Amino acid sequence: MAADENEPGAGGPVGGAGSQRLDKWLFFTRIVKSRTLAQKLVSSGGVRVNRDKITNPARQLRVGDTLTISYANAVRVLKVLGPGARRGPASEAVLLYEDLAPPDADRRAGASGDDKVSARRPDAPEAGNPRPSKKDRRALARLKGGGPA
Repeated sequence: MAADENEPGAGGPVGGAGSQRLDKWLFFTRIVKSRTLAQKLVSSGGVRVNRDKITNPARQLRVGDTLTISYANAVRVLKVLGPGARRGPASEAVLLYEDLAPPDADRRAGASGDDKVSARRPDAPEAGNPRPSKKDRRALARLKGGGPA
C-alpha cells in the first residue's frame, strides 16, 4: 500500500503543494544569509504574515501571503509567489516573491548623504581633505597648550 504524499510520515510536504516553512522560504529567497538567522528573525518578531506578528519559524507560508519583514533599519513588503525548492542563484530567488514597496522608497532611505553629515565629528576636517595639514596640527597643539608657539 502506497503512503499518501501529504501525510506527515511520508516525507512529502505537510502543508500542501503551495506551502513551505517560513524560515526555509526566507533562506531560499536570499532575504537572510542562513536558516538560523531566518529562525532568529522570525522568533524576535521581525516578520509579519498577512499583518499578524509571527514568532514560530515553522509557520507554513502559502502562495499569495503578504510578508512584512523589518531588519537592518529597513522594512520590506513581499508577496509570496511560490515555494522554493532550493537556495539557488539570486536570479532564481527573485522569482519566488514580488516586492510591494515603492521602487525608490527603500533605496532613498539608505542612500541619502544626510546620514554621513550628521555622523561627522564637529572638529573633523572637511570631507575633501580628510587629514589635517601641518598648519592645522600646530594650531591644535597651541590650543591644547603644548608644542611650538
